[in-house]
Amino acid sequence: MQKAVYSKRRARQHQDGFPLLAACYTATNPCSTSAVVTSVPSCSSTAHCLRLTSVLVVVVQPPCTRLTHDLHCLVLQMDFLEHPAIKDVVVCRTVVEEVEHRNKAGGQRLKALCQSPTKRFFVFSNEHHKETYVKEEPGESPNDRNDRAIRVVAKWYADRLPSMPILLLTNDAGNLAAAAAMGITGMTLPSYARSRAADAPELQDLVARQEFMDEDDATLAAEAIAAAAAATAGSARGGPAGPGPGSNRDAAAATAAANSSSGQRSSKRKRLFEQHRPMSDIQAGIAAGRYHQGALRVNRFNPFEGWVSSEAVGRDILISGRIDMNRAIDGDIVVVELLPESQWKAPSRVLPRAATKQSKGNQLLNNADDGSTDEADADIAPEIFQVAPEQDLEGPAALSSSLPDGRRPTGRVVGVIRRNWRTRGYCGSLKPEELGAGSSTKSLLFVPVDRRYPMIRIHTRQGAQLMDKRMVVAIDSWDTDSLYPSGHYVRTLGVIGDQDVETDVLLIENDINTAPFSPAVHACVPPLPWAVIEADIADPNREDLRHLPICSVDPPGCKDIDDALHVRQLPNGNFEVGVHIADVTHFVHGGTAMDIEAASRATTTYLVQRRLDMLPKPLTEDICSLRGGVERLAFSAIWEMTPEAEVVSVRFTKSVIASRAALTYAEAQTRIDDERLTDEITVGLRHMNLLAKKLRAKRTAAGALQLASPEVKFEIDTETHNPLDVGMYQVRETNQMVEEMMLLANVAVANTIVTRFPSCSLLRRHQTPEPRQFEPLLAAAASAGFSLDVSNSKALAASLDGAVRPDDPYFNKLVRIMATRCMTQAQYFGSGEVAPADYYHYGLASPIYTHFTSPIRRYADVVVHRLLAAAIGIAPLPDSLRDKEALHDCSGNLNTRHRNAQMAGRASVELHTLIFFKERTVVADARVVKVKANGLVVFVPKYGIEGPVYLTPKDAANNTNQSQQFALDEEKQTVVSADGSVRYSVFDKCAVRIAVEEGAAHRRSLVLTLVPRDQLAHEDMTG
Repeated sequence: MQKAVYSKRRARQHQDGFPLLAACYTATNPCSTSAVVTSVPSCSSTAHCLRLTSVLVVVVQPPCTRLTHDLHCLVLQMDFLEHPAIKDVVVCRTVVEEVEHRNKAGGQRLKALCQSPTKRFFVFSNEHHKETYVKEEPGESPNDRNDRAIRVVAKWYADRLPSMPILLLTNDAGNLAAAAAMGITGMTLPSYARSRAADAPELQDLVARQEFMDEDDATLAAEAIAAAAAATAGSARGGPAGPGPGSNRDAAAATAAANSSSGQRSSKRKRLFEQHRPMSDIQAGIAAGRYHQGALRVNRFNPFEGWVSSEAVGRDILISGRIDMNRAIDGDIVVVELLPESQWKAPSRVLPRAATKQSKGNQLLNNADDGSTDEADADIAPEIFQVAPEQDLEGPAALSSSLPDGRRPTGRVVGVIRRNWRTRGYCGSLKPEELGAGSSTKSLLFVPVDRRYPMIRIHTRQGAQLMDKRMVVAIDSWDTDSLYPSGHYVRTLGVIGDQDVETDVLLIENDINTAPFSPAVHACVPPLPWAVIEADIADPNREDLRHLPICSVDPPGCKDIDDALHVRQLPNGNFEVGVHIADVTHFVHGGTAMDIEAASRATTTYLVQRRLDMLPKPLTEDICSLRGGVERLAFSAIWEMTPEAEVVSVRFTKSVIASRAALTYAEAQTRIDDERLTDEITVGLRHMNLLAKKLRAKRTAAGALQLASPEVKFEIDTETHNPLDVGMYQVRETNQMVEEMMLLANVAVANTIVTRFPSCSLLRRHQTPEPRQFEPLLAAAASAGFSLDVSNSKALAASLDGAVRPDDPYFNKLVRIMATRCMTQAQYFGSGEVAPADYYHYGLASPIYTHFTSPIRRYADVVVHRLLAAAIGIAPLPDSLRDKEALHDCSGNLNTRHRNAQMAGRASVELHTLIFFKERTVVADARVVKVKANGLVVFVPKYGIEGPVYLTPKDAANNTNQSQQFALDEEKQTVVSADGSVRYSVFDKCAVRIAVEEGAAHRRSLVLTLVPRDQLAHEDMTG
C-alpha cells in the first residue's frame, strides 16, 4: 500500500515544473545558521476556509527566515513569501500538492517562487522518502495528517542538522504544542515578522490581518500552547494524530481563539451585519426555493446597489445598501433571501453624491436614497467611464420593474458560497487623514480605485510614506462588527498620477500578465534573422502562393500582421478570393513552454501606448507577421465566388506567400477611390470591396445586426507619451471590407472543423438575449416616439434601420450603441457541450462561428488552426483537443482573458482621456442616455465617454430654489423642473463642460457640467 502511494506521487513529481531537492539534502553553505518549518492555522470562515498545510524552510544564510500556513492562509500569506527578504527556502512536497489542489492561483504563485533563481526556493520530496513519509492514522483527518507530516520533516531536519536551529512558524496553538512536545521550536507568524523588524520592517505589514496577534494575544496564545504541550505525549512520528474535536490540539487552539483580539473585540463592539447562515440551512433553503443563488453584480454608478440574477424569480433581485449586501462584494457567489413584497424597493432614482459630514451618524448604515451610506465621506459620486459596448453601466435590469410603482424584487444576502476576493489584491490609495503621534503601527482605510469595492481597513507602519502612493492591498476577512473588511498591505506601485504607475494599476486591476517571457519560452523561438527555406516550399502539404497579388490592410502602426488578402478574376468570370493567415502553429507546438504560456495568456492586450503580447516579440513582429515584401508561411482559405458573391467552392491549405504591400485602411481606401490606379493590387482591392458589400448585404438580409460602439483614437507625443489629441475613430469602407473577409473565413472554418470533429471543436457563439435585457432600450425608444421589434435579430435589425431622425444624423448610431448594451458577450465553447442549435451567433445571424484569423494575438485561433490542420488531413488531432474537460477549461480561460484584455484596453483609454483633460477644459456635444431625479447620464460622442451631470449644484442638499427642483417621469423618460422651464428627455442634445477634479483619496476624475449649447463651436456639433 505504501509502495503504491510512493509510485503515484513519484509519477506526478516530474510533471509540474517544480525544482526538486533531494531527500538527503544537507546545508553546505558555511554561513548556514538555521532552518524554519512554518505553518499557519486554519481560518474560521466557512465560506472560504481551506485545509491546513505547512511549508518547510531551510535558511542557508542569516538571518533566519520563513514560514508556513494552512492552505487558505498560505494563499493569503503568499505576499509574505514573495517579499525579497524571504529566500533560501525548502518547501515540502506535501504543501505543493495541497496548494495546487485547493487553489490554482496560489499554486501558480508558489510555482513561480520555486522557479525564481533569485528566491532560491526548493521542493523537498518528503512524500517520497521513507523516513519522512507518514501514513494517515485511523480516524485522522487529511488536515491533521499533513500537519503531522510537516512536523516529521522538521524533526528529521533537526536531527540531521543539529547546528542549524529548526523553527516552526504557525499561529495554530495545537500544532505548536505538538511540535514543542517533539522538541521543535515554534513561533507565531506575527512574532516572526517582528523578529525581522531590524532588517525587514515591512514584513509586519504583509501579515494577513486574520493571522495577526498583538503582544497581548501572543502571550495568551503562548500560555495556551504551554498548557497543551504539558498535556501532550508526543510520538516519534510527529506527535499525536489528533483525530479531531476533543484533542489537546483543538483545546489549545480553542483557548487561543477565545482569547484572540477578534474574540475580545466581538464582545465589546456592536454587531453590524447578520451572521451568514450555516451551509446546511443554505442548501436546504436553495432546494426548497426559499433562497436564490447567483453572482452579485455591483452598480458602477452606485456601489450601494447590486443585482443577483435568479431564474426562479424570473428577473434580477435588487440588493439595496451595504447592510443587505451583508459583507458580499462584486463577483461573490451569494445566497439571497427574497424580502416580503411590502419591503421591495425601486432602484435609486437619483445620481449618488459625495455626502457631507452630516450624512454620517444615523445614515452610516442606512441606504439613503441618494446613495449615502457607511462610506459617505469617501466621495462616492460616480465617475466618468469609457462606454463598454455590451454592458450597461447600471446593469441591464436597471430600468425594468415588476410593480407599477417601479419597485423590484428585493432581497438580502444570507450567505456567501464562494468569495471573489482577489489573491492578487486591489489597487488604490490610503484615505488621507491625520496620522497623529503614538504607536508606529496605524489602522488606516484603503480606498480601492474601483468604486464597486468597499474601503479596506489595514494596519501599517508606513502610513506617512504611503499617503501619496498607489499601492496594492489584499482582503483577509470581514467581521460582523466591522464596517469594512480587514486586509493587509502587499506592495507599493509608485506615486499617484504617474502615467506608468496608473498603467500598472489598470493592468493589475484587470489581471493582465505583464511578466517577461521565461528563458524556456524564448528557447522555443527560432533565431533571427529567419527566412523561408527550400524545405518549406518543398513541403507537400504547403502550396507555393508567392505569385498571387496578396496584400494586408491594417490600422496604422500595426506590426503583428495576422492576415493578408487577395482577389483575382478567373477566366470563367468568377473571382478567386484568398484569406491568408499567419501559420503560427508551425512555430508554436503543442505542449511546449511557449504553447503553455500562450494558452495561459490567451490574448494580446492592446493599450493606448503599448501592447502586451501573447507570444514573444520576434514571432509577433517578424517571423509570423505577414509583412510586406517578405516571404512568410501562412494557412490559406481560398474560395471561388461568383460576381454576386455566391460561394462556388472553398479549400484550405498551408502555404508560402509574399505580401506585396502592407497597407493601412486609409491607404487601401485611397487606392480604391483613385480611378487612375490600375495596378494588380488596387484592382484586386476594388473587386474585394464590391464582393464585401454584397456579402454584407446577404448577412444583413439574414438578420445580422449592424451594431455600433464608440471608439476613439489618440495622437500620442512620442517623447512624453502623453495624448496630444483625441477624437472619434473613423470607420472606412476598407474596415468593413476586411471585416467581411474575416467573417467569411471564420464561418467556413467553423463548418469544416465541426463536420470532422463534431464533439471537440472550439467555437464561438453569441446567445440570444433574454427579452428583459431589451427593456431599457424599449423604454427609451418608446419615450422617443418609436418602437423596436426585438422578437428576433432580423426584426431588430429592420427596426434599427428605421430608427432615424432627419434633424439628428447621430441619432441612429446612438440607438445602435444602446442596443449593443442589451447584448450578452460572445463566448468560446466546446462543440460537444451544447446542442448544434445552440451554436447560433445572434449578432452575426450565423448558425456557426469560430475564430481562425488572428492566431498571433488570440490563442483560440491557435487551437482552431490545429483543428483545421487535422480536419484536412495534414496533421494529427492533438490529444488535448480530444479531452472535453480540458477543452472546457481552455474555453473558460479564453473567455476570462478576452474580457480582461477588453476591460484593460478601455481603462487605458479612460486614463489617457483623463491625462488629456488634465491641463485643459473643453465644451463638447453630448446626448442624454438616462434621466434621474437630480441629474442626467450623458454620452459624449467625440470622446466616447459616459457620465453623470447634476441638474442641481452638488452642494445643494437643502436647495429651496423652486426652479432647481426636478420631477422624474420614468415612463416618459423625462425630468422636468418644478416651474417647467427646464426639460430633458432621453436622446436629447445637450452640451457639457469637461474638466478634471481631484476628489477624496487622490481620485482624479473627469467631471461633466451642463452648459448652454450655444457655447459649442459649430464644427463640434455631432448632429
